Amino acid sequence: MLYLDETGFESWSPPSYSWSRVGEQKRQEQTRYRQRVSLLGVWEPGQSMTYGLSFSRVTSQTYCQLMRWQAQQAARHYQRTGVVTVIVQDNASIHTSRAVQAEVAQWRQQGLVLFQLPKYCSEMNRIEGEWHQIKAHHICGQMFEDHYDLAIGVIGALRERATFSGHKVTRFNFKTGRSIRSPLLTI
Repeated sequence: MLYLDETGFESWSPPSYSWSRVGEQKRQEQTRYRQRVSLLGVWEPGQSMTYGLSFSRVTSQTYCQLMRWQAQQAARHYQRTGVVTVIVQDNASIHTSRAVQAEVAQWRQQGLVLFQLPKYCSEMNRIEGEWHQIKAHHICGQMFEDHYDLAIGVIGALRERATFSGHKVTRFNFKTGRSIRSPLLTI
């Protein structure tokens, strides 16, 4: 079972809990411009995290790109084992759009089944806990100068979390429709 969700990271990370010397005030310098990076991730607890990174928001089109790739992976798994792949997701509009609905039957034939959580039950989606851990423990309190620095910081945080949790991490490129093995940022 896999869990899918989107999240965003901002160049102005919220300050974390900390201490300072008596008489000193904690300061956190802000960058000039606030920037955002969006992620669409698919997480299999204890096994893997696959994510796509975008400098704009995640759309139905980018969602479908990642899901087509997931359906190819599911088809190979189904052919080998006879077991379908289930992806748990919330009811975000990009998960239920007409473009997505037009492809759901094809994905199901490939062995990929989508399970929609009830409305207002995002806490049932276990990937939410991963996003929280990354934001609260791996990049909290950091400031990033631009999109590139923010993206590199997020990629590093995802790798650090994977090392800590013992799962592999794979980045999906929305432009090529394939996974990226390079540690460098390619847009």
